[in-house]
Amino acid sequence: MASSSSSSLSAAFAFLLLAMAHLMIIEPSQAINCMDVDLALRQCVPYLTGQATDPSAACCDGISQIKSMATTTPDRQAACSCMKAAAAHLPGLVDSAVSALPAKCNVPLPYPISASVDCTKIQ
Repeated sequence: MASSSSSSLSAAFAFLLLAMAHLMIIEPSQAINCMDVDLALRQCVPYLTGQATDPSAACCDGISQIKSMATTTPDRQAACSCMKAAAAHLPGLVDSAVSALPAKCNVPLPYPISASVDCTKIQ
């Protein structure tokens, strides 16, 4: 009998773990992920690396898209972290172009785009 109740307890525990894992999988899909941010910023690379004097319309659309995705504090912090990570892997960034991007696109962001920004302090 002990084996039967132990098996039932193990099965109940396994079910609980699966249910928790399912909830954890569903929730992040609603948050910003770095792949979405990278795709939105892809058209900005020529401007950000000094190959273009102004951002393209597609680049500015991407900045608008990021702003519209980042509606909560955790979303804004995630978007900031994703942009910092993308910048770290993109050689030849022109700092002045990076910081001027929101204004050039006429898309004010509630935080600066900078390698030195502390994303955890963004509200």
